[in-house]
Amino acid sequence: MKVFWNDIQRSHAPQFFLQRGQLRRNFEVPARAEALLAAVHEMGLEVVEPPQADRAVLQSVHAADYLDFLEGAWADWAALPDHGPELVPNIHPSPEMLAQGARPSGTIVGRLGWYTADTSCPIGPQTWTASVAAAACAVAAADEAASRRAAYALARPPGHHTYAARAGGHCYLNNAALAAQRLRDRGAARVAVLDIDAHHGNGTQGIFWERADVFTASIHGDPNRYYPWYVGHAGETGAGAGEGSNLNLPLALGTGDEGWLAAVDQALAAISQAGVDAVVVSLGFDASKDEPLAALQVTEDGFARAGEKIAALGKPAAIIQEGGYAVDVLGRLLTRFFDGFSG
Repeated sequence: MKVFWNDIQRSHAPQFFLQRGQLRRNFEVPARAEALLAAVHEMGLEVVEPPQADRAVLQSVHAADYLDFLEGAWADWAALPDHGPELVPNIHPSPEMLAQGARPSGTIVGRLGWYTADTSCPIGPQTWTASVAAAACAVAAADEAASRRAAYALARPPGHHTYAARAGGHCYLNNAALAAQRLRDRGAARVAVLDIDAHHGNGTQGIFWERADVFTASIHGDPNRYYPWYVGHAGETGAGAGEGSNLNLPLALGTGDEGWLAAVDQALAAISQAGVDAVVVSLGFDASKDEPLAALQVTEDGFARAGEKIAALGKPAAIIQEGGYAVDVLGRLLTRFFDGFSG
């Protein structure tokens, strides 16, 4: 199995994180990738730098104006007097504003609020470059899956909270959505995205909400009590052509292996019934019992069993790294997942 990684991804180093009204150290640190990369080398997997993802590839799921914003955000911010070390929004358009015809501002402060969903996606001088590199890893993994070979994209920053035109939750480009679209473009009639990150894949859901050609399934902590708070409920099944093509399986906080794996089984059964040609796995390890913000209580054995179940689906798989912030255990969790997947 090939592993796709680019050293540029180390350069994104966000600092700002707001939790319960207090500034905390950001959990999405370069050390996450270092731990995963070390595990990949210990497993003896081939690490490959992917080809660059061009603008047309990024625009296959992202709006052109959003990409323009993200690419130029740091330069515009740096031109402000007394600017901070990262772009962090201080206002977002409210539903009332949107209903009354709100539109993007001409200033970087106004555009920042327009193109971000929350304060947990600070933009620094290397965010765009690292995000494009992560996206390229996902696209390369999809190309492998299109050739019926499983592959792993060590994507950092992660992506599943990014909408077509809005960043959020540590995410800037939606790597899993780009992989799914790439598989479609390479000839797959229908693709599934299976998201096992502890947080709902709200951006992926949003991108494919009205599409029948991509079936999305997300297993996550109950959004009534966990990020992203407002979506991820069981009744969200898609709209228009996409009605019935979205499955959410929210779990009570504290759910461990058996409840989580039962949801994995349910999602895989739905994916099998959907008749897909390939699967994109949004692989988050923040369902782990060792997470700093633990919502679920999945053990390393649970991740190994999930890998085995996903492999048993018998579909080409592009495995895309999402969350997981317990740096000390990430390598072991990845190893156990691949033990199951390849076993």
